[in-house]
Amino acid sequence: MIEFLKAVLFGIVEGITEWLPISSTGHMILLDEFVKLNVSPEFWEMFLVVIQLGAILAVVVLFFPQIWPFGKKNNPCPVAEKGLLSFCRKDTFEMWFKIIAACLPAAIVGIFLDDFFESLFYNSICVAIALIVFGIGFILIENRNKGAVSGINSLSEITYKTALIIGLFQLIAAIFPGTSRSGATILGALLIGVSRTVAAEFTFFLAIPVMLGASLLKILKFGFTFSGNELAILLIGMVTAFVVSVVVIKFLMGYIKKHDFKVFGWYRIVLGILVLLYFGLVK
Repeated sequence: MIEFLKAVLFGIVEGITEWLPISSTGHMILLDEFVKLNVSPEFWEMFLVVIQLGAILAVVVLFFPQIWPFGKKNNPCPVAEKGLLSFCRKDTFEMWFKIIAACLPAAIVGIFLDDFFESLFYNSICVAIALIVFGIGFILIENRNKGAVSGINSLSEITYKTALIIGLFQLIAAIFPGTSRSGATILGALLIGVSRTVAAEFTFFLAIPVMLGASLLKILKFGFTFSGNELAILLIGMVTAFVVSVVVIKFLMGYIKKHDFKVFGWYRIVLGILVLLYFGLVK
């Protein structure tokens, strides 16, 4: 029962930090310093990634009309005027092609170098440094953009070039834990003139193939030899992450309509400093 309660706690942290630009993996690694799941190192490595599937499902549920490329006949933007393709939404397919393009840099690096970068950077000090550096980045960019008019104000205005640039920022998060995948992609999008709302939405949609791919790789690496206890821990964590993610995504989309991201920048800096102090003085 204690391990199940721990899984709930990890699910809550995942659901909150996956979508806020403050690094879910970084927070999960830090939480592990204080709350240890009684599982094997191999299961923990897999759990850290696969729990994100619950967070993905929240995006699918909340944004289903925007991401599902098949609609009713005579939809506003059909691939063709007649036949089966008249049920397909051209704008949604184009969005997914751009998302795939944005995923390519992180996918290539993740497939071939995931274990290498994990051994180098998955530690508390690297997490703290990434928290601070990208926290400063959010503050500087929001100060620079204050009063500026965004050049891209809808998903349809994102070009393949824009998507690829955002994907390169996502690559940074794939290498350095603590960067935050959502934080890196939102920061990159803001830098090139994407509005906050569109940057957040594109980041949410971008997470779907990225997390599915990463989870599949981890499950294949771990194998399907789950014990009953391990399977229960994983499912509890995923379900909790889904419920919390629904609430957090709704909050964030409402928040950024009236506020900027600087508060998250300051949070990252303070947390990063506390982590450095803790591991420098206590550990």
